[in-house]
Amino acid sequence: MCALAAARVRPAALAALVFPLVWLSGCATAPPRNPEDICAIFREKDDWYEAALDIQKKWGVPVQVPFAILFQESGFRYDAKPPRDYLLGFIPWGRVSSAYGYAQAKDETWDDYVSQNHRWFASRDDFDDAMDFMGWYIDKTQKLNGVSKLDAYGQYLNYHEGWGGYRARSYNRKPWLIGVARKVQARADRFRQQYAGCKDELDSGFWPF
Repeated sequence: MCALAAARVRPAALAALVFPLVWLSGCATAPPRNPEDICAIFREKDDWYEAALDIQKKWGVPVQVPFAILFQESGFRYDAKPPRDYLLGFIPWGRVSSAYGYAQAKDETWDDYVSQNHRWFASRDDFDDAMDFMGWYIDKTQKLNGVSKLDAYGQYLNYHEGWGGYRARSYNRKPWLIGVARKVQARADRFRQQYAGCKDELDSGFWPF
């Protein structure tokens, strides 16, 4: 019956059904081709640059810090998820946490962001929304724990451990995390230097390739 029904669908009607699916599948944003160079990222994805400028204006967050954290957390993948957990070491048993999306925001933290900012339709797999979340979190980290918005190292420790965990210095029991936070700081420093060299070009709207 299904094959017969499909055979009776006119080509025009079939195209009308298929085209939206193809269009939707093309809406997923691929990671930047050169994620190590923030100038290359912004040249490739001008809407990401607009999002970076928006949170800089709204939250006072320098562009290099959220981008360094996003690189570490998701590799700029919109549907990034943490690794699976396994029961008895081999039976798939959900995920190790509820983190999801560009910013790897956990359910409870994302819900706080949505509620406090009245962004009821925000989505973790939307880049603009993820960036606004990052701006909110970095701004709140400064207010709650006194960590500068320029301090990618301290900001990442807060991001990973939470505000309470940071105050309790839980990261001191995780030498591997200290190493990761240093990598985030080093990448933020590189991004800052790169951005200083292309900011005028980007702002001019003339991007030679």
